[in-house]
Amino acid sequence: MLLLPALAAAQPATLELSLKQAVNLALAPDGNARVRIAEEAVRQARTRSAQARAALLPNLDASVSEMNQTRNLAAFGIKIDLPIPGFRFPELAGPFTVFDARASVSQTVFDFGAIRRYQASKTGIQAAGEESEAARDQVVRSVALLYLAAVHAQVRVDSAEADAALAESLERLAANQKEAGTGTGIEVTRARVQLAQARQRLLLAQSESRQARLELLRTIGLPLETPLRLSGGLEPGPPAGATPESAAETAFKSRSDWRAQRQREEAARLSYSAVKLERLPSVAGFADYGSIGTGLSNAIPTRTYGVSMRVPVFDGGRRDARRAESRSLYEQEKLRTADLRRQIELETRLALDDLDSSRRQVDVAAEGLAQVQAELEQAERRYKAGVTTSLEVTDAQTRLARARDNHAGALFLYDRARLDLWQAMGTLRQMVD
Repeated sequence: MLLLPALAAAQPATLELSLKQAVNLALAPDGNARVRIAEEAVRQARTRSAQARAALLPNLDASVSEMNQTRNLAAFGIKIDLPIPGFRFPELAGPFTVFDARASVSQTVFDFGAIRRYQASKTGIQAAGEESEAARDQVVRSVALLYLAAVHAQVRVDSAEADAALAESLERLAANQKEAGTGTGIEVTRARVQLAQARQRLLLAQSESRQARLELLRTIGLPLETPLRLSGGLEPGPPAGATPESAAETAFKSRSDWRAQRQREEAARLSYSAVKLERLPSVAGFADYGSIGTGLSNAIPTRTYGVSMRVPVFDGGRRDARRAESRSLYEQEKLRTADLRRQIELETRLALDDLDSSRRQVDVAAEGLAQVQAELEQAERRYKAGVTTSLEVTDAQTRLARARDNHAGALFLYDRARLDLWQAMGTLRQMVD
């Protein structure tokens, strides 16, 4: 008995989870892995931009060296013959010591290609940021869809429990009527078969509900053993009144993947321009200053400074090949932009059509469910009055279970259609929050 409180305390507390809380958990720094991967891509883009910017900033180096060396003068072509008897010019110089402490600096003064590459890298940062937002939108949709799937799985569990409870009551009714002499054994058997089927459907619904909750926990980054209590789905709202044209216009203003593709196209254009501008002359300044001598005590300051101009002439065709490659990449991005525009227009039209169709399915399913419930009530009254057999009740009970499944499925399709429309229009996060 003393173990019971300890075991109860060891059980994790049930987490009350709303759709907004699930989305916030997935978007947290330690939440969904896809969000964190997208954030790392933004950091990579920033480092690439810093590398491109380095070509426009000063480059400063410092060095200190001390060497002791000998030189074979003859190896360098230094050979002097003098007509002096007994004199021979030495072939070996040294050993001697050279001490050199020096600082060197170089600075790009004018380089159109480097400037364009830096501009392209900055555009790449913006594209990576938009891609990160697009990844967040995808995660929000996944979380919302899994949350709704878990909610509707619980709805199916509730419906299966109601069906099982109804089957139990009808089984007791058939057994009581048989004992009273107004029923038959086949009716009891039929009721028990119906009860077994209802219990089987309940077990299947419970299994699907557990699987849906596990998928949700994995997506939002929570431990899989966390018990959940889902506090609701999407807020009910009026049907969307958007037209295909207005929905597409909203999508072009709101969708992060569209903005990211536009930024990628601009980055490709700037990269192509950078390669073309490499044909222009570039100007750089350089300077170094230091002290050199046979040692630290007798080192003498020396300096060098100047300006150099680099004029590309011929590099074996490598620059032309790079220009052709960058132009091809630019053309690819333009084609992707045009294709994405058509894809967005298609997605908004399909989402609107799906939403309208699913809304009508909900109305039809709700009407069918009401009719079947009324039919079952009438069949139960007739059966209790002895006017009909249990077969009529069993048929009505089967149709009720099917009608409940159809209604739950129609509601899920309608909620999913709303998510798809908001995702296509780029307003999903605003609507879920």
